[in-house]
Amino acid sequence: MAEHSDPAGRMATEAARPRAELGGPADAATPRAEPSRPAEAASVRAELRLPDRVRFSQLPPLALYMHLPWCVRKCPYCDFNSHEVGASGQRPAHPEPGTAGPGPHAIPVTTPITTPVTTPFADSGHALDPALERRYVDCLRRDLESALPTIWGRPVHTVFLGGGTPSLFSPDAIDVLLSSVRALLPLVPAAEITLEANPGTVDVGRFEGFRQAGVNRVSIGVQSFDGRHLEALGRIHDARAARAAAEAAARHFDNFNLDLMYGLPGQRPADCERDIAFALEYEPPHLSVYNLTLEPNTVFAKYPPQLPDEDAIADMQDAIEARLAHAGFEHYEVSAHARPGRRCRHNLNYWQFGDYLGIGAGAHSKLSLPDRVLRQARYRQPGSYMDAAERGAPIAEAHEVAPRELPFEFMLNALRLTEGVPVTLFSERTGLDLAVVARRIGAAVADGLLDPDPMRIRPTPLGLRFLNDLQQRFLD
Repeated sequence: MAEHSDPAGRMATEAARPRAELGGPADAATPRAEPSRPAEAASVRAELRLPDRVRFSQLPPLALYMHLPWCVRKCPYCDFNSHEVGASGQRPAHPEPGTAGPGPHAIPVTTPITTPVTTPFADSGHALDPALERRYVDCLRRDLESALPTIWGRPVHTVFLGGGTPSLFSPDAIDVLLSSVRALLPLVPAAEITLEANPGTVDVGRFEGFRQAGVNRVSIGVQSFDGRHLEALGRIHDARAARAAAEAAARHFDNFNLDLMYGLPGQRPADCERDIAFALEYEPPHLSVYNLTLEPNTVFAKYPPQLPDEDAIADMQDAIEARLAHAGFEHYEVSAHARPGRRCRHNLNYWQFGDYLGIGAGAHSKLSLPDRVLRQARYRQPGSYMDAAERGAPIAEAHEVAPRELPFEFMLNALRLTEGVPVTLFSERTGLDLAVVARRIGAAVADGLLDPDPMRIRPTPLGLRFLNDLQQRFLD
């Protein structure tokens, strides 16, 4: 799992994708609540009178997501738009499901890949071909330039470089990329700029280079500090590399996230608690903790491993929440825990139904205009994307979101927040009157799924437990 919640291709219609990416990793295995009474649901639909167009008095905050699609080896549980770096002419260890082999997205590396990693960092063996790196960064700049008319003048509050494994790109490439962003977009002062990195693809010098390029937050895909579980997950790094990456992140960045997973093959509650204890040794400001789920079109979906039973997973989740609360973390979203003042601003923008421009292979955008909401998707395959970007036409799909779809999309995101959102945010971010969902909110309150506080839309503990069902009540 990765920390970013949307635009590389899952939440896409996440709202229309959901990572959780939505109903995502932490809650996908929970039991489901009883559906709403059919007559009541029909009555709610009958009373909705949605306008043909929406109206925004003020546009939502804007974030920028940049997708860097390559990784050393695609993990068997991963359903993101990621593509293996392969030695020239060599078939990847795990071809992308549905393909016969590496195809045009298998990118040559400067030296052969050897896995598993046996040293803390293996940067020199996992570098992208410099010519490809330059071409892709140039295509991102072209993509951004072509998007400017749609977002002209709007300040950008956060930047997120997700993947794939963005740390495969050199610090010089990241410096060029972020320099283009600063030249083309008005970044707010102290904008949060996050880069995802995986152990086994970074060393101390690389972290320092990313920081000098302008990255002020890193998200490390540790997943576990136990070598047995890393091997079961198909990760390229071992426990020593996981520790070294966490230590280097803590040394070079005062703001960083560690990704962990639980419910792993062969994992016991005590193993999960040890992973949390190891993570806390590095005093991270933020932890993202996901329940492993078997997603369609992955290796694990085709060859499912034996996972812990539901009782064991529930024990792990309870232990995680208790241990992190004791350590001073706020459990502010289904899978996200942060120390006070250190919540991920980029992901909060997704969950609060803000706008985002997504550039790069397979990236998705949600952009509000004064009278409508647009969604866009870039070409998914890196080669196709680069060819299209060089033609000045990187967008593969674009459509206007119908007003009737906006209430569900808003709730799909906002209800993941444990504190919910102010009721006024619904109109601010959808351009619709709250009355269009008032009956549904009332029904969810009556069933104990939403808090009765008239000033907030907030899930109760029961609502969080049955989050999928709560979200689906707002599906037209």
